Amino acid sequence: MKILLTGGKGQLGRDCFEVLQEKHEVIGTGLSDLDITDLRAVSEAVREHSPDFVLNCAAFTQVDACETEREAAFQVNAVGPGNLARAVEQSGSWLVHVSTDYVFDGHKAPPQPYLEDDATGPVSYYGRTKLAGELAIQNTTHRYMIVRTAWLYGRHGKNFLKTILRLALANPTKPIKVVHDQFGSLTWSYRLAQQLAALLDAGGQGIYHATAEGYCTWYEAAAYFLARLGVSSQVIPCTTAEYPTVAVRPINSILENRRLKEAGLNLMGHWQRDLEEFVTRHGDVLLREARAIV
Repeated sequence: MKILLTGGKGQLGRDCFEVLQEKHEVIGTGLSDLDITDLRAVSEAVREHSPDFVLNCAAFTQVDACETEREAAFQVNAVGPGNLARAVEQSGSWLVHVSTDYVFDGHKAPPQPYLEDDATGPVSYYGRTKLAGELAIQNTTHRYMIVRTAWLYGRHGKNFLKTILRLALANPTKPIKVVHDQFGSLTWSYRLAQQLAALLDAGGQGIYHATAEGYCTWYEAAAYFLARLGVSSQVIPCTTAEYPTVAVRPINSILENRRLKEAGLNLMGHWQRDLEEFVTRHGDVLLREARAIV
């Protein structure tokens, strides 16, 4: 198959390129190559490459910045997916779009998970733009897969785990407050890339959830990660109220991979096992990079 990958230079996009190129022809694009907010550019790219699938990993993911940079966030997260949907509808290809747990309000009592057909109700502007992107796709074409994920980390780019590691190494005796009353499933971007590849091969359709199995809090994730790396630190739990942010975060971000399991396609592993494999593969590099910064 031929796949046009947007957002190919980001955390997930780079893993998707690595995984997909093993079996498919992948045209990877970043912002400098293809701006998905430009309908003409999107249409021309799809016509030029004639892909079987367009995989959209492009997104404005800085949740707090979305509250102040609203137009930019809306263009990338809502207008962009709509443009891609129009292009695939015209070309006859399929769109695979990566979305988020933030389309839900997070009001379910943990550990109750959110299912694909649960009512949405985002509590942040980021979540509202991502939901608008989902709706733009659904209102434009039937040739789509929307894959919601959450709490991503990986080898490339910036993420929560890298931030925690940098803080721990910068001052091992300084307490690091980490929220202990928000729940979700820490998800390895490489594993998600493998899951997306499986969905492409199977020709799925509609909305799927794809996160790691099991759940934890941000504090539990940070403590487990540093322990596996052998890094001593003063990570201490705190409440959301003690760690205010510009954007409201869902308290419950646990997603159930129900449709993947029903189709026999679920490749997502338990978050602890995936994190252990991640550290085994990349721990030394992560430590070297973090020490170079501090």
